[in-house]
Amino acid sequence: MIVLYFILSLLLVGLDQWVKLEIVSAIPLGESHVVVPNLLSLTYLQNTGAAWSIFEGKIGFFAIITVVAVAAILFLMMKNRQGHFLLLVGFSFILAGAIGNFIDRVRLGYVVDMFQLDFIQFPIFNVADMSLCFGVLCLFIYTIFEERLKGSKHAK
Repeated sequence: MIVLYFILSLLLVGLDQWVKLEIVSAIPLGESHVVVPNLLSLTYLQNTGAAWSIFEGKIGFFAIITVVAVAAILFLMMKNRQGHFLLLVGFSFILAGAIGNFIDRVRLGYVVDMFQLDFIQFPIFNVADMSLCFGVLCLFIYTIFEERLKGSKHAK
């Protein structure tokens, strides 16, 4: 049932926004708190761009891209509402990630990021970013194994 996938997206957006509110209230801008030494820190950052701060300050650009992406994902979800579980979960996570960061950009003019991997040079990210990545991974796996998966049990 397609409604369950929309509920999944809504729950992920809620988790994203809750984590962001907690970070903003608990950690001063630019400061880090170690969670797991040499592995993970929480660092409150305000990102006006995308990953690695590309297109910094281009809020209008991101708004247009997000509206188009959300419309496309909603269309694809409805078109494939009887599709495979992995396909619809991928769409749900991508939808949630896009909306989670869109809310920040519209409401604040920047995206709140907080997860810092201490063992590698990598951009600081948030729950919405993780949702986007996981969703893309699901679609990638689905695409690779599409023929096999079409024969397997579909989501109901």
